[in-house]
Amino acid sequence: MDIALYVLAALLIGGGLAGAVLPALPGIPMLFGGIWLAAAVDGYRHLGLWWLLLIGALGTLGVIVDFVAGTLGAKRVGASKRALWGAGLGTLVGMFFGIPGLLFGPFLGALAGELASGTSVLRSAHVGVGTWLGLLLGTLVKVVLSFVMVGLFGLAMLFG
Repeated sequence: MDIALYVLAALLIGGGLAGAVLPALPGIPMLFGGIWLAAAVDGYRHLGLWWLLLIGALGTLGVIVDFVAGTLGAKRVGASKRALWGAGLGTLVGMFFGIPGLLFGPFLGALAGELASGTSVLRSAHVGVGTWLGLLLGTLVKVVLSFVMVGLFGLAMLFG
């Protein structure tokens, strides 16, 4: 039974790493779930409470960055409050439309919000691109944090 659970943990970790790039998968939660499952099967001998708290804190940071990256990108280029709200709503609504929704939802939301605040189409497009670049940077941070989580898991299993 342990072997099957370790295989499931490895699949969750692999799927979590894929989900760090593919927006359709909940990458970091899957990754943390796989790490936690492996620790539980091991009886928490190698990966104890403090390791799990550290890895969980990194995972929480990754999820937060993932949700606010688009909004921060819009804010960085001087977007209006309506554009910031639009980017946030675009992210939320985009989650229900798969990969295209997650890629274009924040951009379209920021664009619509900036247009609603009365700025030009060119300025609104600039804000939309800033939002999209924020998402790209957020994805990069999420990927790095995912690999750090796996690295810490490996260290704990080898030396813990």
